[in-house]
Parts: sequence; C-alpha cells; structure tokens
Amino acid sequence: AFAPYFGAAFFPDGDPLLQQLEAAVVFALGFLVRPLGSYVFGRLADRAGRKRALATSVALMGAGSLALALCPTYAAVGPLAPVLVLLARLVQGFSLGGEYGASATYLSELAPPGRRGLYASALYTTLVLGQLLATLTLLGLQSWIGAEGAAWSWAFRVPFAIGAGLALVSYGLRSMLEETAAFESARAGADDPDRGSLRALGASRRAVAQVVGLTLGGTVCFYATTLYAQRYLVQSVGLGRLEATRTMAVALTYLMVLQPLFGALSDRVGRRALLVAFGALAAFTTLPLMDAMARSTTRAGALVPLLGAFTVLALYTSVNAAVKAEAFPARVRALGVGLPYALTVSLFGGTAEAVGTVFKRAGHERGFFVYVSLCAAITGITALTLPRAPADGEAHGDGAI
Repeated sequence: AFAPYFGAAFFPDGDPLLQQLEAAVVFALGFLVRPLGSYVFGRLADRAGRKRALATSVALMGAGSLALALCPTYAAVGPLAPVLVLLARLVQGFSLGGEYGASATYLSELAPPGRRGLYASALYTTLVLGQLLATLTLLGLQSWIGAEGAAWSWAFRVPFAIGAGLALVSYGLRSMLEETAAFESARAGADDPDRGSLRALGASRRAVAQVVGLTLGGTVCFYATTLYAQRYLVQSVGLGRLEATRTMAVALTYLMVLQPLFGALSDRVGRRALLVAFGALAAFTTLPLMDAMARSTTRAGALVPLLGAFTVLALYTSVNAAVKAEAFPARVRALGVGLPYALTVSLFGGTAEAVGTVFKRAGHERGFFVYVSLCAAITGITALTLPRAPADGEAHGDGAI
C-alpha cells in the first residue's frame, strides 16, 4: 500500500512506475523464503506445538517490520539501501511462511463440530483487517500531510513501526494460548519419529496436490484485487491517491465482513460448493469487472465492480484454511497446509503484482487480468476433486480433526 511512497526512498531511478516495479520485485523476493519458513515452522508446530510456532513467527515478523521502519534511504547509504530492504523483507517472508499453516491448523482444530468453517474464516478476517488498518493508516497520513509532498520522506515509515508494535502485542497474546486437543492427542500417542516430516507428508500426496491447485488461483486473485487494484485505481482508472485509498478502505471493510458470513455458510453447504463457485465466477468475471472499473469516471463507479470482485474473492478466502486443514492428519497437518501453500504463493501470489506491472509497462494490462482468470479456473477445477459437503468431523483425505 505504501510502495508508491517508499519506492523513491530506496531505489535510485526517477521513473515512478519503474520504482514501483522494483518495489514489487523486492516484495516478490520475500516470498521465495516462505517455503523454507513453512518447513521450519510447520515441523515445529507438528512436533513442539502450534503455540510455539505461532509465537515465534510473529516475533520474527515484528523484527522485519521494525527493520523496514529504520532502514536508511538510498540518498544516505547508496546501493546498500535496497539490500537492507530486501534482507528485512526476507525475514518477513521466512516468518510468514510458517504463519499460515500454524494459524489454519490451530483455528481448525480449535473449532467445535459444525463450526469449523466459521472459526477458520477468522484467518482471513484478521488478515484483511491488517490490510484495512494499513490502508486507514495511509488514509490518515494522506489527510494529514497531503497525498504528495516532502513529508513522505519519513511518513512512509509509520506503518512499519506500528506493525512492529502490534507484533509485540500479538507475541504476548500468543504466548498465553492453550494447545489444541488434536495436537495433544497426537503427541500423547505412540512415539512417531516421522511426525511433522517430509516422509509423513509424502503419504498425503493427493492432499498436497489439492492445496497447490486451490491456492494457485486464490492467491493470484487475492493479490490482484487487494494490492494491485490499489495502483490500478490511480494509474488506470484515474482516481487521485486519496480517492483510491478511500475506495480501498471501503472495499476491504466489505471483504472483511464477508469472511465469517461465507465461513458459516460453508458449514451448511460444504466448502466444495463455495470453491467451485469462486473458480467459475473469477474465471469469467475478472476481466469484465476490471474493464468496468477502468471505464468508470467516478469513485462510486469504480467501487461497484471492485465490490463485485471482492464478493467473488471471499468465496475462496473464507473457506480455504478449513478445507486445507481438513485434508491432513494431525501428525503432519501444519506442515501439510503450510509447505505446498507457501510454494504456490511464492511462485504465483508473490509475483502477481510484478507480473501486472510488467503487463502495464508493455501496454497490455488487460492481459494480466486474463492471466488472473486462467489461474482462477485452475482452482475451480481442483475444487471439483473435493468431496461433496464432507462431514465436519472428517478430513478430505487422511484423518480427522
């Protein structure tokens, strides 16, 4: 959200679009270490406990955010500046690699029978809340110091400092969590040297393939509509930066509210139905909705198709954590959810913004939305391989939660 402001601070080129591309590339490189983080933290969560993995990962995330808040500019240290930004981003990527699997596992195992979709929807409810808080911070700063101006030479550091402080609070809260009954049961059983290992994960190859297929379209759509769309509103729709930020704040609030509603719906009709609907709708509506945004001449005209895109996206975000956790037994659940997810997000989600910017620079931005649509179709096809409305106490594949 703040890349248009900090790109000039850390990258030397004077072309704003190129600076945003460079910032997007650094953002994407942070995803490359996610699989490593998902392996380390997934194994930790499956062997030592979900609580320890969750507390450690958020502590590292806070350290990376604090480093970004304090990073010197290119004017101060030259080429060292983008290197330091990249290192901080790698720390964040590593920590976030372990966050998804441990969080999805903890929420799914914590849920009472018949409520797993609702409980697991909290993962993206709070994730979107984080994005909303970042957007509101941006909106507050834009309203205070203006959308442009010299004050942004320091103001872009504010959200990273806030993030570091919130990470410290989250660390304290996570340290007080209780372990789930599913993990305690798995740990209390016979000694299992393969618990949380790649060997154990190999026994769930079908579930791994399903996680990859489900994540591919979902992650591309998520980053295309929640991050790339912020710049699309400015560069292609023609809104001012302040107007674009206000529009995204409204849209993100809407997306956040949809999470528990669709999560609860999945407990009644099944996760498969929502994921199939997401794949089909995203495949056929992404390009028309983005075209409608580009043709709009007012903020309201741009907001309506954006809300349509977010409605489709919520069909995936609200249930994906639950459906992936349901696919694996407790002995390898955090690793099983996290590692294939992280690999797929690294290749497709983390690069989505950079891919969109490349299409934009080449003058073929609509081609990016065709790419998004094709990725969504893969997720829809994968969802067809899931059972129809599985019983809430059963997994899709190898074990019960």
